[in-house]
Amino acid sequence: MHITSPPTFATEAREKPTTDALLRVVLIIASVGSAAIHFAYAPIHLQANAVHGSFFLAVAWFQLAWAVGAMVRRPNRAVLGLGALVNAGIIGVWVVSRTAGISGEVEAVAFPDLLATALEGIVVLGAVALIASLVPRRSIGAMASTASMSVLGLAAFALVTASLVPSLAGDHGGAGFHVDTPGAAGASTNGEDSSAAGAGASSAHHSSSATAGKTDDHHAEAAAKTPASGAAAESGTDHQVSAAVAVPYDPTKPIDLGGTPGVTAAQQAEAENEISETLQRLPRWADYKVAEAAGFRTIGDGFTGIEHFVNREFMNDDVILDPDRAESLVYSTEGGGKKLVAAMYMMKTGTPLDDVPKLGGDLMQWHIHDNLCYNAEGLVRGITNAEGKCPAGLVKPVETPMIHIWTTPHPCGPFAALEGIGGGRIKEGEERLCDTAHGSGM
Repeated sequence: MHITSPPTFATEAREKPTTDALLRVVLIIASVGSAAIHFAYAPIHLQANAVHGSFFLAVAWFQLAWAVGAMVRRPNRAVLGLGALVNAGIIGVWVVSRTAGISGEVEAVAFPDLLATALEGIVVLGAVALIASLVPRRSIGAMASTASMSVLGLAAFALVTASLVPSLAGDHGGAGFHVDTPGAAGASTNGEDSSAAGAGASSAHHSSSATAGKTDDHHAEAAAKTPASGAAAESGTDHQVSAAVAVPYDPTKPIDLGGTPGVTAAQQAEAENEISETLQRLPRWADYKVAEAAGFRTIGDGFTGIEHFVNREFMNDDVILDPDRAESLVYSTEGGGKKLVAAMYMMKTGTPLDDVPKLGGDLMQWHIHDNLCYNAEGLVRGITNAEGKCPAGLVKPVETPMIHIWTTPHPCGPFAALEGIGGGRIKEGEERLCDTAHGSGM
């Protein structure tokens, strides 16, 4: 008795091409393309969330394995059904993440995930069509079949490659590094400005022209009225207060920044006053949707665990260090959602680092960014190369001094900048400040 081996992808290629065989090739190409996208973006998601990253890897391996199986052996109804069912489930997860949100956070639609979903949709629809025999089995010319497979393969390759380009990647772009700030991006986030928030900003706050290089009346008054906690000297004098014992910064308790060598009572009072006002008034932006309504826009770095929202109008006014008109808001995305954790105050766009107000002495340190690259929508999408240049399609923002004030404990104290490759550059001759004496110890 002669037993015939089941047809394979190779034997099908030698047989006269048919429409259903061509459709199977389309499904294989679509599955491989979607797998490639999930493999490419798995590392970024692993850094942001181990569960999300593991899901990406599991999806990628399944899609690749299914494509290989369909290529080596003509898939039967069970295999086709499995491919349709699993990919439909993946699409369902994607829809939820872009509508209701996963862990309370709704993700933005970007080109890579939209392409992967479209390819998965092709697998689902094609597999169902083959199972239900909706595609008539007709012979097609060898030349037409070869041309069709070549065009489809090249098109899929081009689209998947394009999805890896930072300027097209949307919220999936970047390199998984910690980002400190957008700087004064100089590029419009979405062309919208808002004058609603902060319209009644206190006149007691600084203007960027009035405070360059000196302490203004607001802080002189604060230094006179606010005793330096734990200080051995009278407030408002130049006596150093390093004899005090430093305690960790706790925003739920009276602010005490004593114990820093070289810091005077007046400087300590200045720093404590800035923190106090930020703690009192920054919570108006606790809901990021309220911030968005006032003109704040994300720079798309939420995958790092910290997401910055900037307000273009506030970035270019003459007011600084004002919680009602904070140039940037910092939200933690750890565990899902967005929790307000800091204000990032910025000087007016393009202000030299030498012209920042001399407040807080060694407690407060301004910095700039000269190695982050943004796309036209104002989203961080890479870093500069060894020559200090951004990749094609990305630009560096105008270098603008900025400083954080954290409303939650931080290992480097209440004025900490983020560490790592996105940590920024400080004034020449200074050492990077990490105030571990007032840090949380986390």
